[in-house]
Amino acid sequence: MSSDQPTSRRRGWWTLAVLILIQATLALNAAVIVFASPSASYDLHFSSSGVQWLVTTFALGFGSLLVLGGELSDRWGRRTTLYVGLGGFLVASMLAGSATGYTWLVSAVALQGVFSALLTPTILAMLSALFVDQNYRAKGFAAYGTIAGAGIALALFVGGLLLYWTSWRWCFYQSAVLAALALTGVANFVKDRDQTARPLDSRGVALVTGGLLLVIYALAHAVASSIALFQVLGWSISTTSRWRNVFTWGPLVAGAGLLALAVRRPRSRHFLLPARLLKSRPLVGSVVALVLASAATVQVLLMLADYLRENLGGSPAQVGVDFLPLLLTTLLTSYFASARLLASTGPRPLIPTGMILSAMGMVLFTRLTIFPDYWGHVFPGLILLGLGLGLIFAPAFASAMSSLEHSVLGAALVTTATWLGGAVGVAILSTVAARVSLRSVVAARSSEGVDQEIGTVHGLSVVFWWSACAFIIGAVLTFFLLRPGPTTSVNAAPAIQISGQG
Repeated sequence: MSSDQPTSRRRGWWTLAVLILIQATLALNAAVIVFASPSASYDLHFSSSGVQWLVTTFALGFGSLLVLGGELSDRWGRRTTLYVGLGGFLVASMLAGSATGYTWLVSAVALQGVFSALLTPTILAMLSALFVDQNYRAKGFAAYGTIAGAGIALALFVGGLLLYWTSWRWCFYQSAVLAALALTGVANFVKDRDQTARPLDSRGVALVTGGLLLVIYALAHAVASSIALFQVLGWSISTTSRWRNVFTWGPLVAGAGLLALAVRRPRSRHFLLPARLLKSRPLVGSVVALVLASAATVQVLLMLADYLRENLGGSPAQVGVDFLPLLLTTLLTSYFASARLLASTGPRPLIPTGMILSAMGMVLFTRLTIFPDYWGHVFPGLILLGLGLGLIFAPAFASAMSSLEHSVLGAALVTTATWLGGAVGVAILSTVAARVSLRSVVAARSSEGVDQEIGTVHGLSVVFWWSACAFIIGAVLTFFLLRPGPTTSVNAAPAIQISGQG
């Protein structure tokens, strides 16, 4: 063994720690925008519609530019991209925390989304290239999968404590502090070899970016109607028709058309989305798992947090503590199960099992009532959901990235699919909850008092059943799509290699 090998391996693990820190920073920031916005609206005097557009602005900047961010990372180099992305994100976070008006805050949050789109695919690509040995690869993606699977629970915990002890401004300032620490880590531990970037498919990037921009706007427009529906004094039947509004289905159809054109451009020499990707069973199965798990989880956790706050009367800090079982079980399963089993078994036995466990957790949540019992109704579901998510995200990310030759582009596509799945889930499940709750109240011929609470809980119960069905479908699909046995990595140009024994 070379005397430099232990030093290289230690540097590799420090690089992994820096990448995980960056991902945790982005996950926390994306979630605390949702939690900090109501407090910011009270302080800066903007309406609830302004809160929704604050979230939408970040979503538009982040979700639509992920593929472009991956291409720019390929042009500039990964280390340079981390510098640019973290520096811009730090400045944007400081601007958001010091905002004195709505326009200032929206502009800063939009910049956060843009620079997050630069960082996210670069992190996943570097993580994929960092590990060559399957055992180490499994451990690395287990750490990443923990943040991906439990990001909302982590943000609920940290964001709740920040809102309780400080103010909404520190929800943004903490992002700046973490970005500064990550910049120091990049300077000291992250190295990048010169790589030959593939030529840019400019038309493909334009089609994908434009398509995602339109789809995300359409989904955000649909979500806005559901949020308006949940405003007690503004409930009306007409607010449930926003899916038929031209500003929802028009951009949705146009965006889907642009994405379809991006996939069906076989004559391009340097094709952004080659059709052969759709023939890779490990890739398709992993992406299906990530999309369905994100769609079934994001909105459910947000609604569950609202339920705990309203029905248990807990502060944001208490709600964050209530979600600790989910965070800890996801961490436990991701690291101790996925990291030890993935290298030997592959993702096929892990991901379907995780889907089934998550579905069982959702079924337990359907027992919620207007008289909440945390230990009897919420805690068991959080445990099962955490165990399930730990078995889904880490193996799915590892399998998907192992199936892609071009790691930066692959990271952008996988991240985009995952994030878009969450956006679709938020739009659909929020609409389902709103309509079911409204119909329940109307059927009771009242919109006040206990009937309204029963209607809201009934809407949540239906959403939990929908999420359970999504996980069951995911279990069936991934079982047949994924191949048995370990997945072999095809990445040919790693930035840093960790391999060997020890």
